[in-house]
Amino acid sequence: MSGHSKWASIKHKKGAADAKRGKIFNRHARLIEVAARDGGPDVDTNTRLRTAVQGARDANMPNDKIDKAIAKGSGKVKGVTYESVVYEAYGPDGVALIIDVLTDNKNRTVGEIRNILMKHNGHLGEGGSVAWNFTQKGVITIPVQGNDEDRVLEVVLEAGAEDLKAEGENFEITTDPKDFAAVREALNGAEIGVNHSEIMRIPGTTVTLEENDARKVLRLIDSLDDQDDVQHVSANFDISDEIMDVLKDEA
Repeated sequence: MSGHSKWASIKHKKGAADAKRGKIFNRHARLIEVAARDGGPDVDTNTRLRTAVQGARDANMPNDKIDKAIAKGSGKVKGVTYESVVYEAYGPDGVALIIDVLTDNKNRTVGEIRNILMKHNGHLGEGGSVAWNFTQKGVITIPVQGNDEDRVLEVVLEAGAEDLKAEGENFEITTDPKDFAAVREALNGAEIGVNHSEIMRIPGTTVTLEENDARKVLRLIDSLDDQDDVQHVSANFDISDEIMDVLKDEA
């Protein structure tokens, strides 16, 4: 599990209870709107929408907000049209970044992202400059406590998961993106609680950061996450568990 995957899980758990709740809900709403627009409003036939709705529910997004986002995406309620854009960039110490956004104004968004990068000693890269090092995977984490590893392994492998491994207090399940929804639903059917789940970009090679450099990179990641149009930030840094324990208290 890369440092950024660990950080994403930490921020997800903290974010669900802090002042960023509205930002989290807006992020999920956009994903739902785009999925409903592109594949229709039926969660039974639109796998992408079903995955987006499940992610929103994991974040405790109210059902009325989910329904409203589906209605906007399907055209039943007037809404903004969002466009998906991917930016590649570099952060401090050459850390590679992929920034996924949904925006209604690309010029505004790229300008704001460029400014954030510059303030944190980073810069935009050319298309293809870092994407080669990342592979999209579904990643699901569940608590070790209260779960039998053999039972979990049986459930997820039967549903199409690629791997399961222990990562500290969690089991981390990896899937091909096309099997992500099926594995997530199998866990629900087996009444196995999920801490966090999303389709993310996993780096092939990573840059190991010491504490001061890690702090700089995480500040950049947090600043990018705070930008309204940013949906996901993927990065290829790794941080030791000892340093991560120090830094998560500063989050």
